[in-house]
Amino acid sequence: MAHLLLVEDDEVIRRTVGMALERYGHEVTTAADGLTGLELFQAGGHDVLLLDVLLPQLNGIGLVTRVRESSQVPVLMMSARGESADIVAGLEAGADDYVVKPVDITVLLSRIRALLRRTTFTGEAPAPSAALTFGDLTIDTLGLEVRRDGRPLALSPTELRLLLEFAASPGVVLDRHTLLRDVWDYAWDGDSRVVDLCVRRLRAKIGADRIETVRGFGYKLRR
Repeated sequence: MAHLLLVEDDEVIRRTVGMALERYGHEVTTAADGLTGLELFQAGGHDVLLLDVLLPQLNGIGLVTRVRESSQVPVLMMSARGESADIVAGLEAGADDYVVKPVDITVLLSRIRALLRRTTFTGEAPAPSAALTFGDLTIDTLGLEVRRDGRPLALSPTELRLLLEFAASPGVVLDRHTLLRDVWDYAWDGDSRVVDLCVRRLRAKIGADRIETVRGFGYKLRR
């Protein structure tokens, strides 16, 4: 069971989705606007944040931006806006996943489970060494901590899992579909740019030159 925070201004959707998630064993707290959602989130104790984009008082993009100032909890955006630009904006703001409404509850549950798996990392860190070094970057694969020039980096679960995937095969080119399968735990339906956006966020934290783009193939971590 996970404790989910659902921020949705549509009362019918908020009630039906919340009840459905509870039937599957999750504990659900709900909010009808972005500011209330932010206050509830800051009170702590939530495993996943689910939110709409078009929210009163503080919209979904603003809410994710505020959340990412202090937390790397998994964030899933749900919106009726399904254009590529909307998806890009949500992921760029710091969301880990984005689904277009209406969404089947079984699909939503699958996405939530995938987000939760990214926070456990059971047995998936590179072995045998607990500490891997790539230039000024040090990855503690057991403590799940990343440092750059000795300073700790705050990575989201998805960013950390993506970095661990690269670190397991340094110098090896990994294509987008492989990364979607192994990091996101499902085949992304239609827009593999989620990988590009996450790589971009990761580069901003670990150094732009640490992950190399191999045009037409994918990405690799430089040794």
